[in-house]
Amino acid sequence: MNKLLIVGTVAFDAIETPFGKTDKILGGAGTYIGLSASFFNLQSAIVSVVGDDFPQEYLDLLLERNIDISGLEVVKGGKTFFWSGRYHNDLNSRDTLDTQLNVLADFQPKVPENYKNADVVMLGNLHPLVQSSVLDQMETKPKLVVLDTMNFWMDCALPELLDVMKRVDVITINDEEARQLSGEYSLVKAAAKIQSMGPKYVVIKKGEHGALLFHDLQVFFAPALPLEEVFDPTGAGDTFAGGFAGFITQSENVSFENMKNAIIYGSNLASFCVEKFGTERMIDLDKKEVVSRLKQFKSLTQFDIEL
Repeated sequence: MNKLLIVGTVAFDAIETPFGKTDKILGGAGTYIGLSASFFNLQSAIVSVVGDDFPQEYLDLLLERNIDISGLEVVKGGKTFFWSGRYHNDLNSRDTLDTQLNVLADFQPKVPENYKNADVVMLGNLHPLVQSSVLDQMETKPKLVVLDTMNFWMDCALPELLDVMKRVDVITINDEEARQLSGEYSLVKAAAKIQSMGPKYVVIKKGEHGALLFHDLQVFFAPALPLEEVFDPTGAGDTFAGGFAGFITQSENVSFENMKNAIIYGSNLASFCVEKFGTERMIDLDKKEVVSRLKQFKSLTQFDIEL
């Protein structure tokens, strides 16, 4: 089986939406990416850090999903990264109420020996220096490196972000971040400018309005599945990235045509993530549901037209 190396936070989240609120629950970019990628036929490992306040049941959950956690450092006496946020009524915007870096503040990623030759590397949303450090540890060049980032790093670590972008094949960001990074309002112009910074492929996530994939002059659009209820959008972007990277890893095909399928698989899994708080839905999800909804995606996007 092919190997997927995942780098990202494993964390506690406390979430408030118009539909309710949670205390501390399992979250973090690395967690969402790992759970999403576990629906594919591959070997995966998460490189991250937690404190010794992180419950054994959560570690067991990752192991049950065949996720290698030998690169997940547990710091004795340390506290796990914690984020708390409140979503507005439209669920498209949110306020961060609390961020506690805790053990993440001094995180030095250590890639497990048997993953230094991983086929695909998924760099979840972390400081660009941490992302670069992981690439420095790889012994063979991955077939594909995918980078996720956010506006926070554009504000406070732009030179480091631009450096790591030169080393990746795919970048996934949302439309607001694409405009900030490029200085262009048109997403087509934004994508072209971002490609000139290093990544050959640019994925722009538009939330409930789907996702765009750009490569050279080629563009592909995948809609988001219209859902009756969106309960909590936390982690949807990371779940999308995990589905995208997981499908590419399983299929061993890094062409633009295959990335179209990867976008659909990512969108499909993200559509489940938003149906419950945090990681709850991804933990309960089974493969039959995934396949059933893929068929819905196919019927949503397929049509015959006479030209």
